[in-house]
Amino acid sequence: MIKTTQWVAICLVLCLSVSTAFSQESAAPSNVTAVDTPNDDGSSITIKWDAAAEDTGISGYQILRRIADGDLEEIGGLLPAETTNYVDSSIQQGTAYTYIVRAVTEAEATVDSEQTAPVKGTGEWFHTGKTPLFVAMLLFSAAIVWNIYNARSGKEIFVRRIPGLEAVDEALGRATEMGRSILYVLGLGGVDNVATIASMTILGQVARRTADYETPLRVPCNEPVVLNVVREVVKTSYLDEGRPDAYNEENIFFLTGDQFAYAAGVDGMMIREKPAAIFLQGTFAAESLLMAETGNSIGAIQIAGTDSEHQLPFFIAACDYTLIGEELYAASAYLSREPMLLGSLKGQDWGKILIFLTIVLGVVLELFGVNWITTLLQRVS
Repeated sequence: MIKTTQWVAICLVLCLSVSTAFSQESAAPSNVTAVDTPNDDGSSITIKWDAAAEDTGISGYQILRRIADGDLEEIGGLLPAETTNYVDSSIQQGTAYTYIVRAVTEAEATVDSEQTAPVKGTGEWFHTGKTPLFVAMLLFSAAIVWNIYNARSGKEIFVRRIPGLEAVDEALGRATEMGRSILYVLGLGGVDNVATIASMTILGQVARRTADYETPLRVPCNEPVVLNVVREVVKTSYLDEGRPDAYNEENIFFLTGDQFAYAAGVDGMMIREKPAAIFLQGTFAAESLLMAETGNSIGAIQIAGTDSEHQLPFFIAACDYTLIGEELYAASAYLSREPMLLGSLKGQDWGKILIFLTIVLGVVLELFGVNWITTLLQRVS
């Protein structure tokens, strides 16, 4: 009787083992594919597979990745049992990857799928999900082109009054009447800095007037590349005004590349030469107040401008006029009244108004439970 009972128990154990093995074998993920994620920049690969049946005891999935002949590595952690796809966003564009989806049972047993074919992430030439953004870009471009056309046709382009720019002629006239020089400081930015480029454009307009007035223009630079570009800008302005003989290359010079040594050198020039007008236009840091206060102490009229929001309070406190933020970028169009610049400026204003109205409309619709604008912006971002 005992032997019979033992044999029955052994048979039951064997049956359970075979059943478990069969269950685990059937739990392996099937139809596993890895494809380049559509409508992206080539920075992700999407892995898909068929969900296992509910009675297979699957508790989750793990994604294993292999690069060429390298070792398998786990990515993404344990995914829920109902998951059927995973986007691998940690790839390198142009590198081939293969994937295995591993099923994990409640008993922590694992079953691996077959390895996928190698796949690379490549960027799409056109992201169809960003079609609304493309349409908005076309509208924005059309607004700029239309305003440039109007400006070239002689139509008056309204630009709001900017006191700091209206004071440019006053500052130059004052220096001319007093027989003193003009000091133009471009700050610490390099030639690749947007604020420095805007400052150079303003400098070109200032140089045109100093060429007419025969007023000395002094420009200390803190970077050799900026020095060479500034010399060409000023020289071109003098040539355009028909006064190449008035251009003096020695007035545009390299001072130093060190921040506070540069500030000390500029302050020394202010105290020794006592310029009647000082322009502080560009990118500034902690040296801004040092130079602005020194200029204020010698009684010079100062016109400052920067996109460094942390330095704006110092300029506002110590200078006569301050160009705030985008006023620095609008200065070239304001001073030159050149149709291309005026049309571009006006077109950008139209674009900003459209963005503002879209935000207001989106907020109002969200208050009423309509979120299609929010969804649209999330899709194109």
